[in-house]
Amino acid sequence: MAISSFKAKSTAAVGDQITRLVAQAGQIILGQDENLKLALTCLVAGGHLLLEDLPGVGKTTLAHTLARLSGLEFQRLQFTSDLLPADIVGTSIYHRERHAFELHQGPVFTQVLLADEVNRATPRAQSALLEAMEEQQVSIEGKTHPLPRPFFVIATQNPRDQIGTYPLPESQLDRFLMRLSLGYPAPSAERELLRGQDRRSLLATLDPVLDAATLCQLQAQVDTVHVAEPLLDYVQALLKYSRHDVEFVQGLSPRAGMGLLRAARAWALVNGRGHVVPEDVQRVLPKVVTHRLQALDLAVPVSRLVTRLLEAVAIP
Repeated sequence: MAISSFKAKSTAAVGDQITRLVAQAGQIILGQDENLKLALTCLVAGGHLLLEDLPGVGKTTLAHTLARLSGLEFQRLQFTSDLLPADIVGTSIYHRERHAFELHQGPVFTQVLLADEVNRATPRAQSALLEAMEEQQVSIEGKTHPLPRPFFVIATQNPRDQIGTYPLPESQLDRFLMRLSLGYPAPSAERELLRGQDRRSLLATLDPVLDAATLCQLQAQVDTVHVAEPLLDYVQALLKYSRHDVEFVQGLSPRAGMGLLRAARAWALVNGRGHVVPEDVQRVLPKVVTHRLQALDLAVPVSRLVTRLLEAVAIP
């Protein structure tokens, strides 16, 4: 059931709707309700999502599930070492009969693009996504073409130490609002997977909960979620600490700070609140900043330093 009358609903009603969406998604992605809600938060915030994990833990299925329940157009593109930028954005082809060039759109012209195993492609191919992710448009042979709205990239990435991977440059990592890792399923969820029906075959039985218009309304409502001045002080203190902590190679950028605040607003909204509390910032911060930070000592996990960052900065 799409929520076409969303504008008349309270933030509590939005939270109830999101809860029903997560419950439906949980029939496909077992035991991952928290990650499902975080992924949906990223979508509602208008950001892009990076899923980094071992092959076979459900990254691609999660992308299919989100697209299905959101009622959005979906394209999947398998990134390989021989992928070219034109394979992503498209190209113009000359038609002799018409004496004109015609654009053949690439898979990026969709609402949800699954960039599967994005770090198996060369940096040249990876960079073709930069303009699309930042500007929601692509340039082909000197002409700019807008992309559908909403536009959401879900990229999956294998661990960097696996054979045949190319690390994403910092400039591209920064375009992802969040990075999530699903991990191995809990024993009870894995047991259900082993004894049950293939989860992807169940996707066809799900009805969309949202649609493109509703999702655009949700993204617009994120801007109306209230952020008090002390909360802004808290976010600035977190940014400042990251910039002065000698254990980080460099601190968080202003864009990272804006992304953190946007994600916190979206998290508050999907939880049925019209204002941000410090716990919202704390919940989304590891997912927003871990892929943007680098430890000076490579033996120290960045996640540990991010936990220390949260512990060091006082809550207002």
